[in-house]
Amino acid sequence: MRTALRALLLALALTAAARAQVHAGAAQPLPPVLEQRADKLAHGLRCLVCQNQTLAESNAPLAQDMRKLIRDQLAEGRSDAQIMRFFEDRYGDFVRYDPPFKPITWLLWLGPFALLALGFVVLVRTLKRRAGARAPLTADERARAARFLDTGS
Repeated sequence: MRTALRALLLALALTAAARAQVHAGAAQPLPPVLEQRADKLAHGLRCLVCQNQTLAESNAPLAQDMRKLIRDQLAEGRSDAQIMRFFEDRYGDFVRYDPPFKPITWLLWLGPFALLALGFVVLVRTLKRRAGARAPLTADERARAARFLDTGS
């Protein structure tokens, strides 16, 4: 009985120590201005795990770590541009939700418009080809169509 009680007390003490350590490692709250900047930066960066969510929206562990990095760098006094550059250097332009317009991302920016223009050209050519393919009916075809419409069969 005493052994079980000691084991229970030891487990409770270890749990309390672990909780204290977790709370000690938690990020200190930032001033409201820095908190707004952190939120803006988190909305401008892509979660590399989810890829269709921002860091602010994602609950992935990597996204949490990246949000902590943003907060730490803001606390150190870095500018928004420096923080974005840090993430771009580390993960590439893909990490941004609004990648910069430069030669390597031209296809990303201009590709949808090029595909739209190509689709429009294909549509126009198809419609022209169909309009040109219609030949007028011959006299025999007109008579046959009239008979068909008159008799219904």
